[in-house]
Amino acid sequence: MSPRAVALSEPPLPLFVGQPVPAHPSYIKDHRQRLRARFRNGGADAVPDYELLELVLFRALPRRDVKPIARALLDAFDDFAHVVAATEARLKTVDGVGDAVVTELKIVAAAATRMARGQIIDRPVLSSWTTLLQYCQTAFAHLATEQVRVLFLDRKNRLIADECQGEGTVDHVPVYPREVLKRALELGASALILVHNHPSGDPTPSESDIGMTREIVRAAELFRIPVHDHLVIGKSTEFSFRENGLL
Repeated sequence: MSPRAVALSEPPLPLFVGQPVPAHPSYIKDHRQRLRARFRNGGADAVPDYELLELVLFRALPRRDVKPIARALLDAFDDFAHVVAATEARLKTVDGVGDAVVTELKIVAAAATRMARGQIIDRPVLSSWTTLLQYCQTAFAHLATEQVRVLFLDRKNRLIADECQGEGTVDHVPVYPREVLKRALELGASALILVHNHPSGDPTPSESDIGMTREIVRAAELFRIPVHDHLVIGKSTEFSFRENGLL
């Protein structure tokens, strides 16, 4: 090699013991093309959770190898659903996760909830109970804190609004029956369904859950507004107050 060739060549980047070797740009490009093609051809079933996360992260980090970040997210939150449902503060504890990554993950979470809600909005939910349960699982099962929502129904039991009425800690949330009924009257609702999640994954209602439900039912009776059910959403199943004789 000529002295000129040596002078024009770039010096190698210094590497230290334990430091990962940066992925070459051509590898990143080829890997992304292969992964996108496999997803287009086979759909979600063709890729495991960490690769589905990679596909989401491609937009947030267009020139970076995102595989280590995807694996770190799964190590921290167990599965894809818990990753996209995690709070911004918890997501940012994972190395490599910044505002861009959080935004992409929250877009996925919002899209999933919006699609599930679209299956029940303006439809009689009592005759589409399985679809309603699927929506509740999608929207609430993976939340990190407890949240109480009220589904407001019209005279034909069609969903007219789904609103949060209280959000608290991992095992408690304050709900005020007066506020629930005030909102029901504002919306002209003719019936209610209560829904809340248990971040522990166990949908068994607590004594405070039972007491809160009875208070709302008594308040609603004064306005002749029936409470069709109270659903407690766990990780993969739910508890129905009506089916279990508590309503």
